Amino acid sequence: MGPKRPRPLVLDAGALIAVDRADRYVIRLLELADEVYVPAGALAQAWRNPARQVRLVRVIGADGVTIDPLDADSARAAGQLCGATGTADIVDASVVVLARAVGGVVVTSGHGDLRHLDPAASIVAL
Repeated sequence: MGPKRPRPLVLDAGALIAVDRADRYVIRLLELADEVYVPAGALAQAWRNPARQVRLVRVIGADGVTIDPLDADSARAAGQLCGATGTADIVDASVVVLARAVGGVVVTSGHGDLRHLDPAASIVAL
């Protein structure tokens, strides 16, 4: 049995904003990650002006980074999760749904909201 492979990272909008602000902790996490997933809704929340968001543009275009679309299946799963937890933020729910699907660790500044959606989620709080 070889060394344990690191779990994928799933970035929410807060993590993307931290990237944009050159947060050293988030940048280091990304350097150590083999796989990074960004839900399309989280990207939409953080994306404002690519001419000024050079770090963000670079990170989302990097090898090993996947922008995950909010397709019909994931939209239904996010809506169901919102219904089950009495919440309304489908972007947060899509982050949790994606993290579950890829076995990932969520990097977030909104850890309380995500913890409410999934108390068992693996979360790195910023």
